[in-house]
Amino acid sequence: MNFEIDEQQRDFAASIDAALGAADVPAAVRAWGDGDTAPGRKVWAQLTDLGVTALLVPEKFDGIDAHPVDLVVAMERLGRWNVPGPVAESIAVAPVLLRDDDRSAALAAGELIATVAMPPLTPRAVDADTAGLILLATEGTVADAEKGTQHESVDPARKLFEVLKDTASGDARPADVERAFEFGALATSALLVGAAQAMLDASVEYAKQRSQFGTVIGTYQAIKHKLADVLIAVELARPLVYGAALSLADGSPDTGRDVSAAKVAAADAALLAARSSLQTHGAIGFTQEHDLSLLLLRVQALRPAWGDPTWHRRRVLEAL
Repeated sequence: MNFEIDEQQRDFAASIDAALGAADVPAAVRAWGDGDTAPGRKVWAQLTDLGVTALLVPEKFDGIDAHPVDLVVAMERLGRWNVPGPVAESIAVAPVLLRDDDRSAALAAGELIATVAMPPLTPRAVDADTAGLILLATEGTVADAEKGTQHESVDPARKLFEVLKDTASGDARPADVERAFEFGALATSALLVGAAQAMLDASVEYAKQRSQFGTVIGTYQAIKHKLADVLIAVELARPLVYGAALSLADGSPDTGRDVSAAKVAAADAALLAARSSLQTHGAIGFTQEHDLSLLLLRVQALRPAWGDPTWHRRRVLEAL
């Protein structure tokens, strides 16, 4: 059995890398955190051109209705480049909640960016101040909502808001909230794997260039072992994320367990990558001028998103 992604998926990932690599995403992230979403929306427009925003939208709404593995391929790249905005919420969760809603066409076309709150595990909506649609999903139903009080976030480019049901929009509508949650956790896991890989790559390159006491620090065993541990953690997390995508696609009864295992492994790998990259770079890595700082903050914000590691560990244990 071949567990590798196919050539078409590799080309898809390469096209995302090419587009985002030329887009100065770090500048867009900083601008997004300062309240200027224009550069970030240009990045989203590029994602739309590549079909990323249409991945889970049904074909009847001009979407792709892609396999969850395709979603993971895209999300890992978006995590690697640290794309700003409610990425998991708009691309992975909202299409599931709006499965038969005409507004899905706007999601696919990139005309609409959505965010989602799903209490109790996801009680606040990300970037509700800039999203064109706020959804509140509870107990098998979804309703339009309005932003409430803003709460502090460890990541300035990932603002958190309470949500209030929009009484003017009508009654709540039936939705597959359970499946939408699994997609949110899966997408977040892939984002974390991508961020971990980005920090590892940056640390390896820095270790090859940085000299201390007349010696390149990458030659020290302590640095080699530290970064090797990160590589192992990332390479162990990635197949779990793909495995969870396959479980979601097949409707496996073990889907919850598999998604939780992926989220735990991805969160742990990203945390280890963050610690190791900061130790490798030193204090310069956490200065606002250094792009690594943006990834460090994003990882801390994503680890508790769509269920924190403790909750997911408990779900895995209960499934054994």
